[in-house]
Amino acid sequence: MTTRRATRSREGPVGSVGRTIENEDRVGDDDAQKARAAQFAADLVEDGMTVGLGTGSTVAYLLPALAKRHLDLVCVATSPATQEKAEELGLNVVDFSSLKSLDLAIDGADEVDPEGWLIKGGGGAHTREKIVAAASERYVVIVSENKVVDQLKGPVPLELSAFGLAATLAHLGEAHLRSEPPSPDGGLLGYYDGPITDLREVARWLDSVPGVIAHGLFPPTMVTDIVIGRDHDVERRSPKT
Repeated sequence: MTTRRATRSREGPVGSVGRTIENEDRVGDDDAQKARAAQFAADLVEDGMTVGLGTGSTVAYLLPALAKRHLDLVCVATSPATQEKAEELGLNVVDFSSLKSLDLAIDGADEVDPEGWLIKGGGGAHTREKIVAAASERYVVIVSENKVVDQLKGPVPLELSAFGLAATLAHLGEAHLRSEPPSPDGGLLGYYDGPITDLREVARWLDSVPGVIAHGLFPPTMVTDIVIGRDHDVERRSPKT
């Protein structure tokens, strides 16, 4: 089977926050759509909540929108970059080991299909993102409209154990390592390049491979809301579970 490699852009790690929605006339359509989706999600947050903060270019718009509300929040970050930027903006970020659950988590995605399946992990944070999603009462996904697809194409991000790596890659078959540093928790980052037509079966199989710490397929059952920023409005969807 021929190995496929991704060439399109994906949600990268949070770097600079970028421009907020008030300045959307000075940014491209993608940025304006991300800002709209982020602002909508920020307005869902209520005073006193525990909130999971995702990783990626759309979350870069969420952080300042949330900080401007000056709410009393306890936040958990899914990456060191998100934590650093959130703390710079004055958000209260704690280690996730101190909390058993979260009221709400907000994150981006690389791809979203009509049922609400997601591909996440282009920024390498999908293991922490999946842990946060599973621990949250509500999981809100924010994307620009170009992330919405008829069918997930992949490849699927992986976090892999360094121990037995050659055996794990041989078991996976169509997979390759990424030329990026390990995750904050020491896992090696890679992609599964094989076909993903049957999403449930692929997710089940990847979960069963011992050397796979986590993969980037997120099922609709994990998602509460999908917020899609468009050119002039925001669409809110519920996944088909």
